[in-house]
Amino acid sequence: MKAFVFPGQGAQFVGMGKELYEQYPQAKLLFEQANAILGFDIAHIMFNGTDEELKQTKVTQPAVFIHSVINFLVHKGDHTPNMVAGHSLGEFSALVANGCLSFEDGLKLVQLRANAMQKACEMQPSTMAAILNLDDKIIEDICATISASGNIIVPANYNSPGQLVISGSVEGINIACEKLKAAGAKRALILPVGGAFHSPFMEPARVELEAAINATTFNTPYCPVYQNVTASAVSNPSLIKQNLILQLTASVKWSQAVNAMVADGATHFYESGPGKVLQGLVKKIAPTVEATSL
Repeated sequence: MKAFVFPGQGAQFVGMGKELYEQYPQAKLLFEQANAILGFDIAHIMFNGTDEELKQTKVTQPAVFIHSVINFLVHKGDHTPNMVAGHSLGEFSALVANGCLSFEDGLKLVQLRANAMQKACEMQPSTMAAILNLDDKIIEDICATISASGNIIVPANYNSPGQLVISGSVEGINIACEKLKAAGAKRALILPVGGAFHSPFMEPARVELEAAINATTFNTPYCPVYQNVTASAVSNPSLIKQNLILQLTASVKWSQAVNAMVADGATHFYESGPGKVLQGLVKKIAPTVEATSL
């Protein structure tokens, strides 16, 4: 069975999508539609901008979504997904791929999400850190202890065995990194991000996104999406909406979702979007499956 996966923020690079734009008339039309929806020339920033321009959350999220969806639409050919999943932002790309959302509605939600997250980041300083080679349970316990003392720290991304990203206050992250290294983590690396994604710090953004999601039409998808919040197959549009709203402040259960897809029969994983991050994670989580770019 074929599983299609879509990356999140961090996969972007200058020049992304230029080849698609130049080679496929369908891609060119969609890039132009995206420029019109967003109200600025995102294609120009993607093809010819600077790293700094592309790193802004309000640009990065729509850019990764646009690339992922357009790449899927022009390359899927005879490949019909049996299941889809996306990492964080990538869940929106996955929902366009399985027919749950239209390209236009997906992009409008992604733009609103990016702007809402940017605002939430500016309200209160917060950050994230990647913890390598330490048992998840130890990380969860240390996060809980620090949170109990007043500095909110939570597990944010269960990326693969031995790679868990934590999210929270700047002070709390610094304390956590020291404690986790002392507990045996190979590395505790503070990430160059705007704020604490997938944590309670994103609550103002969640409220804003909830209203927009509830006002958007979600169709019954032709194949299930394995959502970040539940790490299980979901096909009911109301449940998909609910999980998508919760996603901003909840953990991304990527390892658990990939394991669930494999348990449900996935043998081939195709990544659609910039970079190859998810292929690497899939191979670490489930070494027996095939993982490649679309």
